[in-house]
Amino acid sequence: MIDIHCHILPAVDDGAASWEVAVEMCKMAARDGIEHIVATPHANNRFPYDRARLAALLKELENKVNGRPRLSLGCDFHLSYDNFLAVLEHPSQFTIDGTGYLLVELDDYSVPASVSGNLERLISAGLVPVITHPERNPILLGELERVIEWVDQGCLVQVTANSFTGRWGDRAASAAKWLLKREAVHVVASDAHGIGSRPPLLGEAKLAITTLAGEPIAKALVSDNPQAIVRGEKLPSHSRLCAHTSTS
Repeated sequence: MIDIHCHILPAVDDGAASWEVAVEMCKMAARDGIEHIVATPHANNRFPYDRARLAALLKELENKVNGRPRLSLGCDFHLSYDNFLAVLEHPSQFTIDGTGYLLVELDDYSVPASVSGNLERLISAGLVPVITHPERNPILLGELERVIEWVDQGCLVQVTANSFTGRWGDRAASAAKWLLKREAVHVVASDAHGIGSRPPLLGEAKLAITTLAGEPIAKALVSDNPQAIVRGEKLPSHSRLCAHTSTS
């Protein structure tokens, strides 16, 4: 399995608080069957994003865990005005491992109509926005049809693993299942922040999705599709969850 959304770098945001926690998160993930983690520190007004510094920390963590699991770098990109301009100018500073895939986090308090146009501009610039955890967004919970519209535009959708297992409550679980039923979930990731209530685990969610949609879909969400993303490739054509997108 591959986890493309994980706050595993130590003391850079509200994720791993120390090197000890970061190393233990890697061990937990490896025991769960996760072979590759994309470290995704926040890029927002609260947590400035310094790619060079974060890459150095990633290398240090790789050394501490002897490359198990494999690690690469992306970010949890908050779709603010300043970030939007910055990613258009220097996309590889924010995307997953220099590919065209960009994790995009929307605001919990306002998702204006202009978001659709901004996503379209990112797509026109050769990026593939991956909308993170819409099933947990208080605004989108009442407007899930907007997520379907963004998928039709060419966006992908990443749902949090433990939304399927009840960690975020009934509304998030229902929204995750609603999106899954409509083929609007492309990746399941941990969005882990530590070793407690938000750990770097995918196995239990994979089992839950297998029950809901079958083993091939579960495998696509935690293995095949995230593998394509970290490689900068199109999602597998055999997956019915594949959006008609490509990277450049």
